[in-house]
Formats: sequence, C-alpha cells, structure tokens
Amino acid sequence: MKKGKIVVFGSFVVDLTSWAKHLPVPGETVKGSVFKMGPGGKGSNQGVAASRAGADVTLVTKVGNDVFGKIALDFYQNEHMTTDFVFLDAEKETGTALIMVDETVGQNQILVVSGACDNITPAEVQRTHQLIDEADIVLLQLEVNMDAIEQVIDYAHAKGKQIVLNTAPARKLPESLLKKLDIVTPNEIEAGILTDTKVETAEDAEKAAQILMNSGVKNVVVTMGKHGVFVMTPDRKEMIPSMPVKAIDTTGAGDAFNGGFVTALAEGKDIFEAARFGNAVGALSVTKIGTAPAMPHRSDIDRFLNA
Repeated sequence: MKKGKIVVFGSFVVDLTSWAKHLPVPGETVKGSVFKMGPGGKGSNQGVAASRAGADVTLVTKVGNDVFGKIALDFYQNEHMTTDFVFLDAEKETGTALIMVDETVGQNQILVVSGACDNITPAEVQRTHQLIDEADIVLLQLEVNMDAIEQVIDYAHAKGKQIVLNTAPARKLPESLLKKLDIVTPNEIEAGILTDTKVETAEDAEKAAQILMNSGVKNVVVTMGKHGVFVMTPDRKEMIPSMPVKAIDTTGAGDAFNGGFVTALAEGKDIFEAARFGNAVGALSVTKIGTAPAMPHRSDIDRFLNA
C-alpha cells in the first residue's frame, strides 16, 4: 500500500472536559457528572487520528514548559509519534480547551485559549522546511498564529505540496491565501462564515463551495455532521452520507474526519474515496468519550468499513 508523508501543522491544547445532563445558559450553574483531562487541540487531534489510521505523519506544534506540556510529550511518546517538532515555549503556557458536553444529546461547547501554540516563530517555521520538502501533504487548521500559518502555506505552495486547510476556528481568509489551497474542509457553520451564507442543506453546501472555488480554492469538502459530507471538485460533486452510529461524544469528530481524510489521500485514494474513509474515522470517534484518546486505530476502521 502506498503511504505518502503527511505534515500536520497546528495546535496542542489540554482538554478540560465536563459532562452534564444539559449545558448551562448564561447565569446558570449546572452540576456535572464527569470530568476528564487529556490531550487535545485541532492539530494534535488530527495528527493522532492520521497516525492511528496508519499514516506516516509528523506533527508540528508548540507547548509551554509546564505540566500540561509534559502531558503532550508523554502522550506522543505513548503513541509512537516523534516529538522532534513539538517546540517548547519558555514563557507562554500550554494551551487549554474548556469543553462542556451535553450528555443527553452529545453536543458540546468549547472555549480555546491557544497559549504557546499561538506563538510559533518564523525561526521555528523555517526549521520545518526540510520536513515539508519531504512531505506529500501538508494539513493545517486556524488555531495557531496566522503569520505562521501563512508562512507554512507559502512555502508548501512554492514546493508544490498538496495543501489541505481545515478552516477552524472559522475566520475570513484573503483570496491570495485561498488560491494556494488544494482542499478546504470547513464544517457547515464554518462554510457559512467563510462565504456569508447559511449552510444547512446539500444545496447550501454546493453554493458555499462554489463561492470558495470562485475565490481560488481547487476543491471543497464540507462536513455536515449526521447529514454527511459534501464534496465538490471542478468536474464533480457528491453528497456522501454519514455512517450511522450511537454518538456518545461528538467532540473531535471533525478532527477525526480530517485525520482520516488526509491518510486516505496519502494512500492514493481520490478525494471522494478519502471522504468516505474520513467519514468512517469520524463516526467511530464519536462512539467513545474524549478527543485524541477516542481516535480509532486502523484495524477498527477497516473492520467498520467491511462490516
């Protein structure tokens, strides 16, 4: 099986997660049922998802010189992932994500403080150049400092690498950047923010995808939760249905999809096949509690797809 190299450039934060029968409204105190602390952050989650799915992946991120930073390093070592490009910040603290999960419906609310991973320097980006030179795919998100993201995209584009941007957390992006992207993978909310539209149906997703492609993006993949994934290329479009499972915790489902998606691309699958594989990874991830720890391993993914 072909296995191309993937670089994931993004965030690490420690997830501080609480579960309750319903989420509080402003001014309300709710008694929770469970609290867990563990590794998270979109970049880290996607890197772990890709690694467990069988990819040859290197994660580039930054943590503080603190207890939470040690959680990151220990976790990656247990996952047999290299920490050569986990940079250390002597001043800023490791990022955190405060997550509240409604255990009745499985939905969540998240507040992210990026900390050290919002302070990746030009010198640290330059240290990744050889890594990018050897990669086939570069996967990024928008949780680290934007100047570093732009520098990585500029370098990867100049080197002819396939660039996949998960546009989360959503923010408006200039056309000059969008034109350098091979694939963007927003969810329906993010697609709406990027295009000033409301995305609820496949038809809405197609309109948003067309706007993004008119801005220069080559291919668009809109994840739509239980409705599936809408994929649009210059010559084809398809709504790929979701895979039904009993959802326990949807936190990190998008990250699982992205990690699985780029794994399949690196194995030579086309964008539609890759989206189906990503769907399976995302579906399995929501059947367990947590983000990175809930990412499925390749044997489980293959068994699920062949069931």
